[in-house]
Order: sequence, then structure tokens, then C-alpha cells
Amino acid sequence: MPEVHTLLVDDNPGDVELVRLALKDGCILNRISVVEDGEQAIHYLRRTGEYTDAVLPDLILLDLNLPRVDGREVLEEIKADPELKHIPVVILTTSDAEQDVLHAYRHHASCYVTKPAEAHEFLKKIRGIETFWLTFVQFPRQ
Repeated sequence: MPEVHTLLVDDNPGDVELVRLALKDGCILNRISVVEDGEQAIHYLRRTGEYTDAVLPDLILLDLNLPRVDGREVLEEIKADPELKHIPVVILTTSDAEQDVLHAYRHHASCYVTKPAEAHEFLKKIRGIETFWLTFVQFPRQ
């Protein structure tokens, strides 16, 4: 089974650690790269600045409320870029605002997942994401 590479874009260290924990315990060989803000995400995906050797991810987990460049803008940039738009983007955020959900789907997010406050529920959701996206879905190989 080939390795799956996930880019996690999240500025909350606790959430990052929970995602790492949930995916580490999973049954899929998953390499996780983490960036903490939207500007870093764009540099990572375009392989500029300190990210010239970055590997394009198979899947992006994207928070909306990020410093510098917010996740809404990052999503728009990803889906407007012919080199990146094929990458599935899972919105993983605390916002359950209807305008955020609509914006995400209008800009071609693959799905929208709200982060629960309880750690065990958060882990359950991440494992659900893993089950679907990393077990059932086939990614294009670059």
C-alpha cells in the first residue's frame, strides 16, 4: 500500500496533536506535514520559500480561522490553481456558520467537518476522515 501524504493547516497546537494521534493509531501509512497559517500553506503548496522541497499532499485538512491568510482564501487559491485544484480539501474547523459551509462548498471543498469541543469526539471524527479519505478513496499519483 502506498503512503498517503496529508497536509494539515491548523494553528491550534492541541488540535494538531489530536490529529497526529488519531492518524498515528490508524491502519494507513500516513505522512503528515503541518503548517500553522494560511500564508505558510500557500508557500508549501506552491513550493516556494522554505518549502522548495515540499511534496504535494494527497489530502489537505484545512482550518478556516487562520492567522495571516485565512482558510477561506487558501481554499480559493487552491481551487483556482490548475496544479493544485485536484487535491481534495477537507475543511476541519470550529465554525458551524452556514455562510462558512456555503462558501466552502461553493469553492469546491471536498467536505466540511466541524471540530467538536470534546477530545474523544474530535478523535472519532478524525478517524472517520481517515476511514473514508485514506481507506476508500483513490488519489491520483503525481
